[in-house]
Amino acid sequence: MSWQHGLFLRVLCLGAGYLFGCFLTAEIVARCTAGCSAREIGTGNPGMANILTHLGKPAGFLVLAGDVLKTAAACWFCWQAAPELGHTALLYGGLGAVLGHNWPFWNKFRGGKGVAVNCTWLILYLPITGALCCLAGGGAVLLSGYLPLGAVLIAALAVPVAWLQYGGESAFIMTVSASIMLTRHWAGLQRMRRGEEPQFFRKWHY
Repeated sequence: MSWQHGLFLRVLCLGAGYLFGCFLTAEIVARCTAGCSAREIGTGNPGMANILTHLGKPAGFLVLAGDVLKTAAACWFCWQAAPELGHTALLYGGLGAVLGHNWPFWNKFRGGKGVAVNCTWLILYLPITGALCCLAGGGAVLLSGYLPLGAVLIAALAVPVAWLQYGGESAFIMTVSASIMLTRHWAGLQRMRRGEEPQFFRKWHY
């Protein structure tokens, strides 16, 4: 396979993943259950945590299921469309899904924070070690109560894991993903530092 063909397939997977990621499940759930946009609910973030907090567990789990399914669909499509790339098709398809979820073109590039999408992608691309990264991040959330901490930790842990398993290209893409997670959760991390970030899974909130 020539480098031009390989580059074309990578761009194809990135673009296809982006289109899948642009489907914001939270928007559908919010409009069906509350009759309004997810931007008008709570923090305005079209993600599971916001919907679960303000519309209840069933709505939140529907959002989670939709985000998992769209990411799996993006990775499956890229796997079928670019079999020559092997696991690299999942690498770029998953990154595209994260980008589409965070910055959907149809919603003025205002999307979610991509935690569920990122976790699904990691588990599909790095089945065992990716799941361990997600468990470590989940453990951090359970211990601290802070969702931003877990989200950033999951993405950061995936960088060395990807490098050890698949090399430099994989580590570079995971570094891009980690940078996205850090950027999207920077405000939450700053609120944590000031003691203003809500603590989930705890009996008290700040």
